[in-house]
Amino acid sequence: MAKNNTTGGALMRKNSLLPFFVLVLAGILFAPCSLSRMMAQDRIPVCPPLNKVQKGVKPLREMIWANDTIPVQTSFPSAFRETGRNEIIDSIALLTPVLERLRQVRAGLSEDTVRIVHIGDSHIRGHIYPQTTGMRLVETFGAVSYIDKGVNGATCLTFTHPDRIAEIAALKPELLILSFGTNESHNRRYNSNVHYNQTDELVRLLRAALPDVPILLTTPPGSYESFRQRRRRRTYAVNPRTATAVETIRRYAGDHRLLVWDMYEVVGGKKRACKNWTEAKLMRPDHVHYLPEGYILQGNLLYQALIKAYNDYVSH
Repeated sequence: MAKNNTTGGALMRKNSLLPFFVLVLAGILFAPCSLSRMMAQDRIPVCPPLNKVQKGVKPLREMIWANDTIPVQTSFPSAFRETGRNEIIDSIALLTPVLERLRQVRAGLSEDTVRIVHIGDSHIRGHIYPQTTGMRLVETFGAVSYIDKGVNGATCLTFTHPDRIAEIAALKPELLILSFGTNESHNRRYNSNVHYNQTDELVRLLRAALPDVPILLTTPPGSYESFRQRRRRRTYAVNPRTATAVETIRRYAGDHRLLVWDMYEVVGGKKRACKNWTEAKLMRPDHVHYLPEGYILQGNLLYQALIKAYNDYVSH
């Protein structure tokens, strides 16, 4: 009986301690929540109901991870053979500031117009070639100003007059394109050193007026020279000095950190450029200038080269 009473007393003591253990256990379980309220630096915000929109909260801008490339494909008439790569030669990223400006305009991050000025000879004076490039850029990017200034029969030396330099500088271009070489190469006494030095004179004047503006040199599209023997009709032959003038332009650009778009090489180079133009029936009877369709092709090719440079920029 004594054992039974002792066992019963122990059970009663254990039952009396049960509420105490429950309280201790509850304290252990809920202590982190209480401590977090006391020790947290900021109060935890109350979550709003799911069907309620907070006032005064601006929506987040959509993050676009894919690059902003533009579909473009270089295309030639079916008569063209052995064409070259259509690209702007830019080994030290001189075009980057212009490409970044175009990207900002296209993305709506800037409302400032991108200003491009294109100067040159009669190919530019006819407007179709440069205005085709400009129109395509406006269609693609919007806020682009593309101004062309050409002079019939012009060489680089034509634009070295102070008034012409001042006129170009007043336009405040962000990219300056120079298209010469046809008239230089039509001089039968053509001298590559003279051509090089005349190019240098123009570029030095432009850089003095526009020190931070990238300059893009383009090469001529190709042309013929005419011959007429006594009592015979006029005949035409590919101008052999064009290739030399192109080499001079490219050499000068490489020596002086300038951009180059070698249209002559793009349309077939020394071997095929003139043949491609004539077989596609895109040249005028003088075999120097081009039909509107020819100049439209030239403008499209320059546009495509610029877009390729843009795509390379936004992809990297």
